Amino acid sequence: DADDLSEIYLRIPMNFITNLTRIWLTRSAKPFIFKNDYDQNLPFSDCENLVLYIHLPFCRNICGFCPYCKVRYSKELCDRYIDALLREIHLVGNQYIGKKTVTSLYFGGGTPALAADRFGAIIDAVKEHFIITEGIGAELHPDDVTPSVLQILKNAGVTKISIGIQSFQTKFQSMLGRTTVNAAALKNTLSIVPFETVSMDFIFALPGQTLADLKADVDAAFQNGANHVAIYPFIDFTFTSGAVAPMPRKEKQALLDAITLYCMDQGYTRSSVWTFADSRDAKYSSMTRDTFLGFGCSAATLLKDQFKINTFSVEEYCKRILAGKLPTSLTLRFSLRQRMVYYLFWTAYSTKIDARDFEKFFGIPLKKMYGMELKIAERLGFLTSENGVYHMTLKGAFYYHYYESFYTLAYIDKMWGIMRREAFPERIEL
Repeated sequence: DADDLSEIYLRIPMNFITNLTRIWLTRSAKPFIFKNDYDQNLPFSDCENLVLYIHLPFCRNICGFCPYCKVRYSKELCDRYIDALLREIHLVGNQYIGKKTVTSLYFGGGTPALAADRFGAIIDAVKEHFIITEGIGAELHPDDVTPSVLQILKNAGVTKISIGIQSFQTKFQSMLGRTTVNAAALKNTLSIVPFETVSMDFIFALPGQTLADLKADVDAAFQNGANHVAIYPFIDFTFTSGAVAPMPRKEKQALLDAITLYCMDQGYTRSSVWTFADSRDAKYSSMTRDTFLGFGCSAATLLKDQFKINTFSVEEYCKRILAGKLPTSLTLRFSLRQRMVYYLFWTAYSTKIDARDFEKFFGIPLKKMYGMELKIAERLGFLTSENGVYHMTLKGAFYYHYYESFYTLAYIDKMWGIMRREAFPERIEL
């Protein structure tokens, strides 16, 4: 039984679980090896459904719970960084003759809106090399949701925004070191400058958080201008400075199941494990993508045969770009099975896997590679299947989250922890 297995997992070292899963699914004992080498010319010309991501790492204040690459904002440093960012965009974009079609562009951070006045120049540089078909998204701190900032972003071409609310409730904002969000002011501002998608992010599994708390946040979001919400689990990274204790597993599962059922009972569309929308047209996600190009410090690039991540150091990033070189810190060159596992892991975030898409991407039937694993997942009640499409059940969505937490702490926590200390590590094995 899956519940019995999870209790066993709780008593097994985290690295053992992730290593055993990797060995089984890749059919090899070879770890994921990230090396300090890279291709100056990136083979992205044959990538379909390509996405672009731009990282702007600047924040007014550093939140203790946030694991992402960020530094305290200064206008001088921000302008110097963006000058380098524009060079990186051209370094990569000039490798393609003509303009490459991509689905979307996302700005993350950090607090990207601190550089709102440079968005126009950045987007213009991107459009010199890429044709964007599904819009441009930008993350926002609630303090930046003002008519003037939103109008600047909209004029630059932004069509979707994601606001990091975390919670509308003071008790949780205080726990996270944030200030209370004025929901009425937020609603008024969003009515003045509308966007195609307005997503609001919330954290669940905080100490003492109840279903009533989450319902109140979700209701407040849809009542105050959102047409999409993301309810992300709190993850206790080893290198963050926050003192928030993670919620016990059984409470977390009950909470995730309950808020999922609540959102679905309200008629919201579930677009991924943690996201819900009031219409199928309201979308905001940069995670479930086959391939992507990342620009800026700490940004990652995923191609058909490699994954690379840029240096986390703003200063070293600028130096590399000024020298005419890409700012890659580490590169993983996939074996075929490793690439398949990566594809399936992140595609599953959308709560479904289409066997036709897998075969189109790899040229090999999904059942031929992982038929046994899919049967086991169905027997355990994690998946249902219909016409070659595998859908997660509520139980499957939770255990995806449960395993993703192991993956995050065993892999991402280790890698990001090292890269925060070393601009260009020699090698990391995961």
